[in-house]
Amino acid sequence: MISCAVVVPQPPLLVPALVPGAVERTAAVRDATLAAARALAEVSKQWLAVGVGARRATIEPDTQGSFRGFGVDVPVSLSSAPTAAAPRELPLSVLVAGWLREQVGAASVRVELVAEHADVAECVTLGEQLAAAEERALLVLGDGSTRHETAPSGWPDARAEDFDARVRTALAEADHEALLAVDPALAAELQAQGRAAWQVLAGLARTRTGWRGEVLYSDAPFGVAYHVARWVGR
Repeated sequence: MISCAVVVPQPPLLVPALVPGAVERTAAVRDATLAAARALAEVSKQWLAVGVGARRATIEPDTQGSFRGFGVDVPVSLSSAPTAAAPRELPLSVLVAGWLREQVGAASVRVELVAEHADVAECVTLGEQLAAAEERALLVLGDGSTRHETAPSGWPDARAEDFDARVRTALAEADHEALLAVDPALAAELQAQGRAAWQVLAGLARTRTGWRGEVLYSDAPFGVAYHVARWVGR
């Protein structure tokens, strides 16, 4: 049963090798994300993760991949002892989950992908199913709106700040009902790719009471909102 969940963003800039000229500029979000991942590894070395993909899928821990498609061949594995013969092309959320696992010494991570356009009911159903998982530690991956005022000219949307402020408050208060109230259509307009993954977490969390939340980082330094939070259950 899941007793601890951390919410993290999934930008490629988390990986220093992918941003050799901007490692210091990206340090704050990276440090917070790694701190959250280390806290998760203290709970359990076997992780369950939820990320967003083109369709519903399960990525098993024997999987390997690479950030080659993001400019540098940084290999990653979802397990410390992978058995898959060759690396696969993987969604960014899966790659980041594997990279975080390696950075903090977790043994394995199984990634459940939810479709980006899944409706709230689908997210809740998946969350309820995952509530009975054997793993105790849950990693939830996804970014907020890409349309904050620090985004390139012509792209910012005035609604982005309020949208991510509401998400930040819901994460800080472990308010699963507030996360479930996030409008999928608005999230899509604001390019908040993490919406479906957050609502899977909410579906899982509503199966029992007693969750406590804490936000470790919440900002939009490059026009994209990145939230890092931890939920601990009884």
